[in-house]
Amino acid sequence: MTESTETFPPGFLWGSATAAYQIEGAVREDGRTPSIWDTFSHTPGKVLGGDTGDVAVDHYHRMRDDVRMMADLGMSAYRFSVSWPRVQPTGRGPAAERGLDFYRALTDELLAAGITPSLTLYHWDLPQELEDVGGWPARDTAYRFAEYAGLVAQALGDRVELWTTLNEPWCSAFLGYGSGVHAPGRTDPVAALRAAHHLNLGHGLAVQALRAALAARAPTPARIGVSLNPSAVRPLTRSAGDLDAQRRIDALANRVFTGPMLTGEYPADLLADTAHLTDWSFVRDGDAQTAGAPLDFLGINYYSPAVVSAPTADTAADNRRDGHGPSDHSPWPGSESVTFHQPPGELTAMDWSVDPTGLYDLLMRYAREAPGIALMVTENGAAYDDKPATDGTVHDPDRIRYLHGHLAAVRRAMRDGADVRGYFLWSLMDNFEWAYGYSKRFGAVYVDYETQTRTPKSSAQWYGRIARTGVLPYPMLDD
Repeated sequence: MTESTETFPPGFLWGSATAAYQIEGAVREDGRTPSIWDTFSHTPGKVLGGDTGDVAVDHYHRMRDDVRMMADLGMSAYRFSVSWPRVQPTGRGPAAERGLDFYRALTDELLAAGITPSLTLYHWDLPQELEDVGGWPARDTAYRFAEYAGLVAQALGDRVELWTTLNEPWCSAFLGYGSGVHAPGRTDPVAALRAAHHLNLGHGLAVQALRAALAARAPTPARIGVSLNPSAVRPLTRSAGDLDAQRRIDALANRVFTGPMLTGEYPADLLADTAHLTDWSFVRDGDAQTAGAPLDFLGINYYSPAVVSAPTADTAADNRRDGHGPSDHSPWPGSESVTFHQPPGELTAMDWSVDPTGLYDLLMRYAREAPGIALMVTENGAAYDDKPATDGTVHDPDRIRYLHGHLAAVRRAMRDGADVRGYFLWSLMDNFEWAYGYSKRFGAVYVDYETQTRTPKSSAQWYGRIARTGVLPYPMLDD
């Protein structure tokens, strides 16, 4: 079989992904209260250009048209997130039915269009009221998250089969509470570690709550997972110092979550690396085992690998080139001195290197470390400086090449034994890109932010053909 006729198996999910705060807008409608991202984006200097998600791409009002667009493009699945402050405005207590009604309507539209709904409970929009009493560094937030998970499952468990607890808890913990480049913008390394643990605990408690609620609601057995953004960490050289740098970052980027979630315990080297910061007494007996509640699938979000080394005199000044945005504070507690290097080769508009081998390596790693758990690529994509041509079309050959390489890596991993069940392109359409505001475009669909007009890019048409046929061709850049 040649690369030009690579075929994916029947039943493979071909989808796209979004997040509530990035697309919905309508931040003050139907009882929704502020999330930490509302507060953060309205704080001067936190988001490029002073952009906010107040309107975003107005998906809240254009949802039905957006679902029709997905169907027209041939997508068989859609991964969306629920806005916690839209369905439980204070982060505690009963659900707001008006908020749930939006997600009921969205799910019904997807099912009517033959699109599998894939629901993510948490994509970074913690209710501000919960942050005000401690946020994720506070243990109670884990229990509030489990309560919220049960409310959503009771409302949508009869029509949603795929459930994801957390999206990229690394970003929530270490960018939100360590480097401060994400909401809520705190810069306390111990708070970041506490947040990581309570995200783990909240995940496990939410899995329990979902299974209890879905057992009574789901017409077919629901599948529950989590979406991590594990890093393909590579040493600059094979020196002892660089290998230790790789180990340190692997512990903080990957094993701080996969340890509890997959094995029910934290890695000993992580505890040792951070012992000068905390004794981890916030971890109570049984917590890690709770975090290890059985999963049906593990979601992998991948964009680019990381290259690290031990600090040296000529590279120490660049030790924050980790791709996560500038800050005077590190998101790597206990390993702040590790130096990150820009890999050679092609870069996206985020200055992230294009390297599909990192995705292949991660899929094979977790195929080994999580046998019996299905894998899904729950985010993969690239930002480029897309601009409409004079005739209104938007051609993005760089994105097509990026997607082709990474889809080929997924198929190679499947041939080599990885049980990959689906692929979700990030993102369906251009949107609010967190601290970068509207300056970076990841979408397969171009959005004119002034008119909210949607224009599928060449990559959307190209990806749609693959979704309909399951066949991966060479990129047809002029088609």
